[in-house]
Amino acid sequence: MAVFVLIHGGGSTAWDWHLVKPLLESAGHEVIAVDLPIEDDGAMLEDYTRAATRAADGARHTIVVGHSLGGFTAPLVSNELTSDGLVFLSAMIPMPGETFGDWWTNTGHDRETIPEEAFFNLVPDDLAQQARDKERDQQGAWMSGPWPGRHPDVPTLAILCRDDLFFPAPFMRRQVQERLGIEPVEIPGGHYATLSHPGAVAAALNQFAQQIAGTRPA
Repeated sequence: MAVFVLIHGGGSTAWDWHLVKPLLESAGHEVIAVDLPIEDDGAMLEDYTRAATRAADGARHTIVVGHSLGGFTAPLVSNELTSDGLVFLSAMIPMPGETFGDWWTNTGHDRETIPEEAFFNLVPDDLAQQARDKERDQQGAWMSGPWPGRHPDVPTLAILCRDDLFFPAPFMRRQVQERLGIEPVEIPGGHYATLSHPGAVAAALNQFAQQIAGTRPA
């Protein structure tokens, strides 16, 4: 089956995936959840990519999944690993040469009305508090520079979470269509669906892996 390389979002940790990981493993997949060096102000996206590829340690048949800000890192990791697939989960989808700052206006997110508590809607209170307790200080000079990547020529899935208040469904659908030219798969859950609806996230990822495996040469 697949080896999932899971990339967390801004200010987060690999812990975000702790409910999804055993579900994927029970379906026969290997799972590598990566902690990126996000607290290092001097770290560039190349350093994030290096951390992920080292964690993957030469694994084959990888599928790279990026959540939220992880969308800036996941395509780079996918290219580096020559992965079998790429997934954007409620993720930012950058274009070549685009800065982190420009993404918000280029996609029209700056015109969205976002409630103050947008991240952890539908997440049980105890899990939301654990997530807050584990938050790290997102740094990175890379955010002011152009995105150095390109979209890899591999099967690509975008997962839209219908209850996401931070990246609302209409906004995400438009971003996916315009930037990837595909239709997103829709699942229940908020921005942190990995904590609110881990079963739905795992099911979408498992189905994608099965689709890819079905096209792989014997």
